[in-house]
Amino acid sequence: GPGLGGIHPSQGDYFQATRGGGHGDYRTIVLAPSTAQENYDLTMLAFDLADKYRNPVMVLGDALIGNIKEPVELKPYRKPRLSERDWILEGCVGREPRLIKSLYLADGELTKHNWKLVKKYRRMRREVRFETYGFNPDERLDLLVVAFGSVARILKTSVDMARRKKLAVGLFRPITVYPFPDEALRAAGSLAKRILVVELNTGQMVEDVRLAVNGGRTPVDFYGRPPGSIPTPNELLGEIRKSLKRGQS
Repeated sequence: GPGLGGIHPSQGDYFQATRGGGHGDYRTIVLAPSTAQENYDLTMLAFDLADKYRNPVMVLGDALIGNIKEPVELKPYRKPRLSERDWILEGCVGREPRLIKSLYLADGELTKHNWKLVKKYRRMRREVRFETYGFNPDERLDLLVVAFGSVARILKTSVDMARRKKLAVGLFRPITVYPFPDEALRAAGSLAKRILVVELNTGQMVEDVRLAVNGGRTPVDFYGRPPGSIPTPNELLGEIRKSLKRGQS
């Protein structure tokens, strides 16, 4: 992800990544791995999606994912079938010349082009990916924990610990943080009495979570950790207990 000036794991660049780091009405697909295997797999997927949509794709890792050592299966790359590209500049032998441009100066031309791009961004929403962990699709939960990237992998251990203590807790992990899995999270959140968002920042994805669950019909708690240290599974289990206690009061 974008540099933060330090070497610690952090998720302080969520807004920058998902809102597009500059001006203009544009969108960028953002993939958030939580393991070395996913970092490998999602990088190949990123190239495919960039080619499919002719659009930038970001793999949003952090220092933990970048430096971790764990087994990875080096799968062979399988290129997907793509439609004929009528935009490739390969020399105009046997066909009409092609022109690729980003400057539209005629009256109304730029407006028309921007609406064309909006249609593409809407198609990109088909690429939603997410993971649920620790609960069945129809199970009623006392608490649904939402996290992405490296902190989500830590929370899997916390959720396992909670389940062993007979606590009805599950994890929802967005893999695409843009497009955000609104509908899937809304469905999972409807099964829970309460939601806890955990991020390695002071609160960014939590805004998307609150929007996804219809502006607060399900209470949403937040626990944040700015860069400098990594929370332990026991520490996050403590935050899970605190959130559950709020739901009982």
